[in-house]
Amino acid sequence: MKDTSLLRQDARVIGLVGLAHGTSHFYHVILAALIPWLKPEFHLSYAELGLLMTVFFTVSGVGQAMAGFVVDRYGARTVLFSGIALLGLSALMLSSAHSYAQLMLGAFLAGCGNSVFHPADYTLLNQRVSKARLAHGFSVHGISGNIGWAISPLFLTFVAARTDWRTALLSAAVLPLAVLALLVWNRHALRPEPVAAPAAMAAGGGQGSAFSFLRLQVVWMCFAFFLISAVALAGIQSFAATSLVSLYGMSLAWATTAYTAYMLASAVGMLYGGFLGAGSRHHDRIIMLAFGTAALLALVLAAAVVPAWLAVVLMGLIGLVTGISGPSRDLLIRGAAPANATGRVFGVVYSGLDSGLALGPLLFGALMDANHPSGVFIGIGVFQALVILTAIGVGSKTRVVGLPKTA
Repeated sequence: MKDTSLLRQDARVIGLVGLAHGTSHFYHVILAALIPWLKPEFHLSYAELGLLMTVFFTVSGVGQAMAGFVVDRYGARTVLFSGIALLGLSALMLSSAHSYAQLMLGAFLAGCGNSVFHPADYTLLNQRVSKARLAHGFSVHGISGNIGWAISPLFLTFVAARTDWRTALLSAAVLPLAVLALLVWNRHALRPEPVAAPAAMAAGGGQGSAFSFLRLQVVWMCFAFFLISAVALAGIQSFAATSLVSLYGMSLAWATTAYTAYMLASAVGMLYGGFLGAGSRHHDRIIMLAFGTAALLALVLAAAVVPAWLAVVLMGLIGLVTGISGPSRDLLIRGAAPANATGRVFGVVYSGLDSGLALGPLLFGALMDANHPSGVFIGIGVFQALVILTAIGVGSKTRVVGLPKTA
């Protein structure tokens, strides 16, 4: 009976945190999905559109590192609720924009809201999910994010094509408001652990000891892992569909389907990766094999030597293999987090994700403006190959040094 009660508790927390995470990822691509409408409406270049996404992820990255400290000091639940509310507000602001500056302001606000999710989510999972199911919690967390990525362009383009882009954004604002209401209703399940007193957090080391985890080299290697992999992901999120239209002559709807195939296959990969990661101690090897395969597939897409239907399949395969690496990635980072510093470590490390997603749209937008659609997939492949180097470094450090476990 006790095991059944614990299973129910774990499933409830994992489901609620996953729903919140999926909402944040839904908002990652609300601007990218509406590029075909925003570009002519505001007479923007691809680089200018990419800059909107850069603002979103730059603000999110800086805010994420700060949010980790706020989570550790004041608790994850309140921080998570505030982030969801900001996402809904940002969609309302974007829907009423009549200038590029107003789009920038909406992107800024959305970035503020997005910044809280990883430190808050992972802190709640580590505090409220039993150790035996933590790998599966990480798996569901990643899957929900990919589902958000997959649904967002389908939903927004469907609504925009039948009404207009403003209505699509207004419709998108309903999601975080509904999720917030559900989380508040279930707030007891997400209650945080009592916040450590400043003296306890400092552990007698003075004010600077709250930052002592920054001296761990492996934390910055994890940051580099996220930075590099996120640049590749930004290419897929922002301009893969547009590049497929140019390279393969497919319709925008078909190219969007290829992107959706990538995200859904990635979710399937994460599901399997949860079981694979839970039964393995060599998480770096899983990551290396996955990203090596993805890089090769991206270069095949860049060469445009396959028919359009097979390009959709290859996009799905890239998503599948990178998805498999997700839980192993999170388990590696968990090992880098000292006790009582989960929010701070995940905040700093995952700010690398936002940093890469901020840089990527600028890089790949410039390639599209220069009429080099194949360069988008070449760049994706190169950055995915570079991820392997960081995985080797993180794996060797965790095995040799023996990092402390999280609380």
